[in-house]
Amino acid sequence: MSKRKIDGDTSVLKIDSIQKGIVIDHIAAGMSMLIYRYLNLDALDCTVAIIRNVKSAKLTRKDIIKIENIIDLDLNVLGYLDSNITVNKIENGVITEKMKLTLPEKIRNVEKCKNPRCITSTETGIDHVFILADKNTHTYRCVYCEQEAAKLR
Repeated sequence: MSKRKIDGDTSVLKIDSIQKGIVIDHIAAGMSMLIYRYLNLDALDCTVAIIRNVKSAKLTRKDIIKIENIIDLDLNVLGYLDSNITVNKIENGVITEKMKLTLPEKIRNVEKCKNPRCITSTETGIDHVFILADKNTHTYRCVYCEQEAAKLR
């Protein structure tokens, strides 16, 4: 719990723990809203808390997303967006599973190919598939035309 002073008023910022759900932790500061959109968390019928710019010994600053329900998450999307993320499953207020993500070898329908001559631009119903071309630079390329995916950061 931390205290804030705003114009002479002391207020308490309290971030409660959850009893059952998922905590997406170690998100690079400022990336939580992007993750929120990519995972379509706005469509959930449960509480979703986004905590931004939390002090972190490991990252200096980080974001956290708490989802008050156990849901299926696309770990490839999360790994693509930020491979340093940790996903914690919570049951009865205790972490029951902790997953460390890695860069996925392949992503499907996460990004769209920007090449206007790519088959995905001219034909409907074809998946947009990108493969990891360079782990060091986090570069993904379209499997059909080898166009590089747009950089997120």
